[in-house]
Amino acid sequence: MIQIIPKPTDTPDDNSTFMVMDALDALGADWTCLSLDEIDPFACPLEGVVIWACGLRQDGHQFESLQALATRNRVVNSPTAIATCASKVATTALIVRAGLPSPATGFLRTRTQAGDFLAAHDGRAVSKPVYGYDGNGIRLVDSADALEEPPYYLQEYVPNDEDYRIFVIGDEAVGAIRRTSPHLTHNIHQGGYGEAVEVTPAMAGLSIAAARAVGADYAGVDLLPTGGGFTVLEVNGTPNWHCMTAPIPRLLAEYLIRCEEEAAGITPRRQMPSAGRR
Repeated sequence: MIQIIPKPTDTPDDNSTFMVMDALDALGADWTCLSLDEIDPFACPLEGVVIWACGLRQDGHQFESLQALATRNRVVNSPTAIATCASKVATTALIVRAGLPSPATGFLRTRTQAGDFLAAHDGRAVSKPVYGYDGNGIRLVDSADALEEPPYYLQEYVPNDEDYRIFVIGDEAVGAIRRTSPHLTHNIHQGGYGEAVEVTPAMAGLSIAAARAVGADYAGVDLLPTGGGFTVLEVNGTPNWHCMTAPIPRLLAEYLIRCEEEAAGITPRRQMPSAGRR
């Protein structure tokens, strides 16, 4: 039976967990909810099952409990992948190590270092919170004096009027949206506009490689166009799929069922659709 940890930010009007639960029901799969707040992982009998963490609170007990459960169960995404994607520093380090394109980045302790970074990148850079989400706290700075408390995560500014979110499940890029806005951040939560687009081979290859680099089973990979190609901005380990026309809840449900079959030693019967499906 698939164990589901509901997303703590779900609302009645935007309930990612319920969408996948509904898809699992339609596929005849058995599932139940798992509350990390109500278990002691050392007394929990779960072993050899699939646990889907739709989302986690930034809470030590929840994360450590999932870490303990992951030692004897198949967790999607793994706690390590979720923690990696939550940190822009860890994500960028793995993207760079994998040899994937990413904006020049500095993680700096002092304003003097930040000033040097700005000077090396035409006097301006994008400042981002290390553990930010939904586009909060991202701003363009042109002076180290404009920065707040250290440390400083800075990226070179790449002029643009759009970005792309690619949804990856397993080894497939199954959906994409183009996001636009009149300001720096194109995130939907910051007033950006999203529309579904076809997944191109270039989008698919880079996004799948980025998801692999951070160890994510499924991910929302944000790409910025750069003169004929793309650069990886970040990888989201508990992504929403706003504006996508691809049937993400069903595709996720199918993936969880295949994970359950693999855990039980059964040859998976369901196959993913080809990349580029809308």
